[in-house]
Amino acid sequence: MIGSLRGRLSRKEPSGIVVEVGGVGYLVQIPLSTFYELGQPGEEVSLRVHTHVRDVALELYGFRSAAEQGLFEALISVSGIGPKLAITILSGMEPNVLMGAIAGSDVVKLTGIPGVGRKTAERMILELREKVAEMGIAAGNAVSAGSPARDDVLSALLNLGYKQRDAESALASVDEDAAESFEALLRQTLKALSR
Repeated sequence: MIGSLRGRLSRKEPSGIVVEVGGVGYLVQIPLSTFYELGQPGEEVSLRVHTHVRDVALELYGFRSAAEQGLFEALISVSGIGPKLAITILSGMEPNVLMGAIAGSDVVKLTGIPGVGRKTAERMILELREKVAEMGIAAGNAVSAGSPARDDVLSALLNLGYKQRDAESALASVDEDAAESFEALLRQTLKALSR
């Protein structure tokens, strides 16, 4: 099994990349979060890899962080979620926001991801809530991930034209407890987006 790859990035597309190692090009499927962190073709890259063996193919899935890989492997353990849907889920939501939605039983947020219906969202919550807790999500973080002030700020940012992925990432980097009001939280999140 292939556990990691380090080599030259020879092709980069949102759905996958080719990493050349010792004259061999490995096609690796990646989530969008990994895509955005990678450099340009020709640069050196290092990825954690999950090797998925099927009857007719050997598929590689790459990640920049252990948390992303751990969440991917937790997702594919859920009945009805295969590697391709797991990559789509990771591409649709930041890992910390996704774990907060699972821990907070937020079916509405999970069904907002393309390809995830209500039944799949409920299965994710049922089967992964404990795993997410083991991955380090404290109950307090899960509650704040779905708090009304946070949801209002996210809605405001989307109405201002920010992409959901960027808005969620900026919100995750802001200390919600330090903001006294909706306005203060929005201001801090806008500062994070401008960096």
